[in-house]
Amino acid sequence: MTTNDFQKYIEKYAREIRDIKEQAHALHASVNQTYDDVHPYAFHLDMVADNVNKYGHCVCACEQDVLPMFFGAYYHDSIEDARLTYNDVKNTALRYMNEKQAFMAAEIVYALTNDKGRTREERAGDKYYQGIRETPYAPFVKLADRLANITYSFTKGDEANTHMAQVYSQELPHFLNAIDARSEDVRFSLPVMMLEEINKQVSTASYLPDTCG
Repeated sequence: MTTNDFQKYIEKYAREIRDIKEQAHALHASVNQTYDDVHPYAFHLDMVADNVNKYGHCVCACEQDVLPMFFGAYYHDSIEDARLTYNDVKNTALRYMNEKQAFMAAEIVYALTNDKGRTREERAGDKYYQGIRETPYAPFVKLADRLANITYSFTKGDEANTHMAQVYSQELPHFLNAIDARSEDVRFSLPVMMLEEINKQVSTASYLPDTCG
């Protein structure tokens, strides 16, 4: 999809995207969730959605997928952190889109929900990454999430964010390999522009699948 077409659809569905954004902000505020203990969690959700806005044209297959992509960005942590169930997520999506779109949106959110585990590795194990690879747009939204976290961590100098920057840097080759569906279906692709931005920030592995330049 061209950048202009994607932006045209964003403008067409601006009201729905705004309402999704506001409801997601309110949801995470209702459980007192913050980002880095200093920002409302909306700060992170907006960063993820901004990446969808910027790079979504590389992966979007059709107009009908625009709203599910943005919904996935704003609600990607809603099951894991805001106490929603899968059915809650789908019913929320149905307020803004049709049944097929709502199913796609809920599947993205479900795929990005960490498994139960005591450690970071257990919560994001093989089954978790398999679910991402098998779900349309989940690899892209997960990459948008990781780019948001990397961008933030690599611009802060405090101890906690320096630690997370090191974690993201060390994880990067495995992470990119784990979410790469290696599919010819554009909905599963990882935009090269995003990968280049991540690699520029992290200055590490140059894993660049041949997708959108």
